[in-house]
Amino acid sequence: MKIVIQGAGAVGSHLAKMLREEGNEITVVDNDNTRLSNLEAVTDIQAIHGNPSSIQVLREAGVDKADLFIAVYPASSQEMNIIGALLAKHLGAAKVLARINDEGYLTAENKLLFKEMGIELMFYPEKIAADEIVDQLKHATFSETMDFAHGRLQIAVFKLDEDSPLLDIKLIDFTQKLPREESEQFRIIAVSRGDETIIPKLDTVFQFGDLVFTIAKREGVELLIKYFGKKNITVGKVMIVGGGPITEMVAKSLYKEHISVKIIEMDRARAEELAEALPDEVITVIGDGRNSEFLYEEGITDCDAFVALTGEDETNILSCVVAKKLGVPRTVAEVENFEYTRLAEGMGVDSVINKKLITASRIFKFTLSGRARFVKYMSGTNAEVIEYTVSPGAAITKKPLKDLDFPKNAIIGGVIRGSEAYIAVGGTQIEAYDRVAVFAMPEALREIDKFFR
Repeated sequence: MKIVIQGAGAVGSHLAKMLREEGNEITVVDNDNTRLSNLEAVTDIQAIHGNPSSIQVLREAGVDKADLFIAVYPASSQEMNIIGALLAKHLGAAKVLARINDEGYLTAENKLLFKEMGIELMFYPEKIAADEIVDQLKHATFSETMDFAHGRLQIAVFKLDEDSPLLDIKLIDFTQKLPREESEQFRIIAVSRGDETIIPKLDTVFQFGDLVFTIAKREGVELLIKYFGKKNITVGKVMIVGGGPITEMVAKSLYKEHISVKIIEMDRARAEELAEALPDEVITVIGDGRNSEFLYEEGITDCDAFVALTGEDETNILSCVVAKKLGVPRTVAEVENFEYTRLAEGMGVDSVINKKLITASRIFKFTLSGRARFVKYMSGTNAEVIEYTVSPGAAITKKPLKDLDFPKNAIIGGVIRGSEAYIAVGGTQIEAYDRVAVFAMPEALREIDKFFR
């Protein structure tokens, strides 16, 4: 696939590297030579230096032959992204996507307007991150979660702590003791350990620190919580450190959910802006969120969750560690440096949010066949979860799963058929129009995609 990316900032560079690793032909347009040089040093792309909204530059980049055009200039350049996307579409690009920084553009009416002009997707990374954080807080028992078909199937991630009942147990020993009716409610689909993601075999042994990925029917979630030795966490009071755009959107959403919010922001001017923009019930305090004594005085020990969104990875991680030591049940940190993700998890941060990663999930769908409904990257692993709708005659429908030559570094976790949800096993026969949840490593995606065409 030929893909042209407008903008070599943080999001654009991440997309370029990720999509190039998938074997796509990538061209990146930017007017900053330093950004282009830095990107060329780490991945094989064609770099075009020039004004990204110039028709001549876009033609030089080959947008007329592009299968996909992605406009991802920094958030301050929303207009450039929209102009670039519209020009690319009219110059011949098959599909165009644009980054925006105005939540108002995402109303149904406005999205339809831009779609009629030819922009297939408008995305706001900060809004995507805010929605992810709110979702994590609503499912606070898990390290990460993802719903299919309004929760009829749910992927949940559990971190194995030192008191987990699964430690040092083989998968086969765990599954054999389950009553049959319970084994049909959930399935363990992957284990993330260090830098490795494992599609588990029967002799796989669970270890301390493992992130265990599961898929469950709605009624199987409580069973998982029991077997993993977790407790249900209901979030009613949240403290947020950092007062950027993500914080503002998270606070608005939590307020609508009747969840109490207190924001800690160092900059007085920004704190005053937040106080004006948010409902009176949302409390904004001027102070240093890195100071544990200050957090204690502000009532952190009474909070159910602590969210760190300062824009500095190190501060976010360390403040979450402090919150954990002060007894907060649930911590969430925004971490943009991929190398720090494992560090954060190893230090006890419950959930790590990365704007680049979750934005890439939305965009990656457009590089797969039209049968891929949804893609999500899961933190703690480089694997993806993909929801496919099965087309009539697709290869996946020809035999039971155990008889298909399905990639070994991928697994089908569950199936939605009509209003019913099923956990997939070897004898499962996929049918046309089923919605199928697939957990896969990046190198298997192209091969998997062929089964659903």
